[in-house]
Amino acid sequence: MRVLVTAASRHGATHEIAEAIARGLVRRGVEADAMPLEGLRSLDGYDAFVIGSAVYVGRWLEPARDLIDEHADTLAAAPVWLFSSGPLGPPDALKPEGDPVDVADLTETVGAIDQRVFAGRLDRKLLSFTEKAVVVAVRAPEGDFRDWEAIDAFAGEIAEHVTSAD
Repeated sequence: MRVLVTAASRHGATHEIAEAIARGLVRRGVEADAMPLEGLRSLDGYDAFVIGSAVYVGRWLEPARDLIDEHADTLAAAPVWLFSSGPLGPPDALKPEGDPVDVADLTETVGAIDQRVFAGRLDRKLLSFTEKAVVVAVRAPEGDFRDWEAIDAFAGEIAEHVTSAD
């Protein structure tokens, strides 16, 4: 089974999560490709999908939502997992609690097997003026809060499901 891992990302952190998931799948014997959503031309040739998005103001980025809308039938006919990246801060202090507002609908649209929310990374040097203003207004902490062990564990769960389906 060949798995496509793709994600929409503004500043690269969510792409890095997608790449880590793909590496975790490959390490477990699953054929997987990580591809930035922006470079994705087709879903052809893939049997399963892991789709992610950075979360801004509680929502997935539009390119990720568009991918799911445009390919809903193909995705609904295959195993799909979703992930979100966005909360900032140490794991015991992550805010906001719960899932991004659009994830329940996206999960239902594709019949996702599972979905996860991972902490993100904030590097103020990469932000636009407007993004910096929002970060200051909401007092978002700067740093890399991604939990690589949890991300790899998610890849392990996906690999277990995919290999048992073969």
